[in-house]
Amino acid sequence: MMRTRWLAAALLTAVCAAAYATGALAGNDERTGTNGGGELQLPVGARSIALAGADLGTVDGVEALYYNPAGMAATDAKTDLQFSYTSYIADIKLNYFAVAQSLGKLGYLGASVKVLSIGDIPLTTETAPEGTGEMFSPTFSVIGVSYARQMTDRVNFGGTVSYVAERILQETAAGVAFDFGFQYDTGLNGTRLGVAMKNFGRQMNYSGADLERDVLLSEDDPQAKDRTLSLTTADFELPSSFQMGASMPIIRGDLNQLTAHALYQNNAFGLDHGRVGVEYGYRKLAALRAGYLYSSDSERLFSFSYGAGFRVPVGTGRLSVDYAGQAVRDFFDNVQHLTLSLRF
Repeated sequence: MMRTRWLAAALLTAVCAAAYATGALAGNDERTGTNGGGELQLPVGARSIALAGADLGTVDGVEALYYNPAGMAATDAKTDLQFSYTSYIADIKLNYFAVAQSLGKLGYLGASVKVLSIGDIPLTTETAPEGTGEMFSPTFSVIGVSYARQMTDRVNFGGTVSYVAERILQETAAGVAFDFGFQYDTGLNGTRLGVAMKNFGRQMNYSGADLERDVLLSEDDPQAKDRTLSLTTADFELPSSFQMGASMPIIRGDLNQLTAHALYQNNAFGLDHGRVGVEYGYRKLAALRAGYLYSSDSERLFSFSYGAGFRVPVGTGRLSVDYAGQAVRDFFDNVQHLTLSLRF
């Protein structure tokens, strides 16, 4: 038993060490800020946010759709629903709804919708730099369909296909992103490993009526009608990343539970970083959580996260209410997340 505990601790320590090394090695930042589809990176689900998203190996049910779709198969629930609301900086709002449904021996099927609302922005032009008096509201949406299955008694696999849609004024961009994930129960004192590859897909670009111009070409007849030409925008890539994490219970019991999490993330369009989180549970009815993201990126807004949650029996199911906050470094108030989940 002691040997098993030491092996489990060694696995968790190895992931922590890899994550810590990112702070020293920094990674390649030459492509930072050159990608698009930033809404794909916005986290949802207050429980995992409070843990800095480090619970890649243990996240389960409907909350796993965003973090690691393999975790959707790590629950015995038949139906799992979740609604999450986030109040971001500068009055930006994020709404998220997801459902996961058991298909019996066929696995689990999930669906999710994420909508980011920037709010009203004054419209300015070259001739009216102070504003035209009009307002516009950009919207960014992600609609996902997920599937997960328990491959063996220790291995879960899952994937997500997401449709990404962005709209600014009359310009739109659309694309498809793919996520894949694994979870593995090592059998070592409850230690679980997780791997996820996120946001892989083809490039996107914008098109729309505001990019059209009526032009009379030099070779045209002066009396001819202007031609309508469409400008093109540069293609942008999706913010792909690779993650690996480990979770290990420190205290397991009916009265008290304490679990530690660690994660390393490799980013295609930014510096690599590490995350750690810890969760204390009381009677499996209430929990306190804290997490930390560390990176050599001196301009990163978020590092420390925190939160709490409780569960209430509802008939044959269970209602979970979770809260998370993310401390913002400068200028803005902390970001607040609230999530309601119903499992039965």
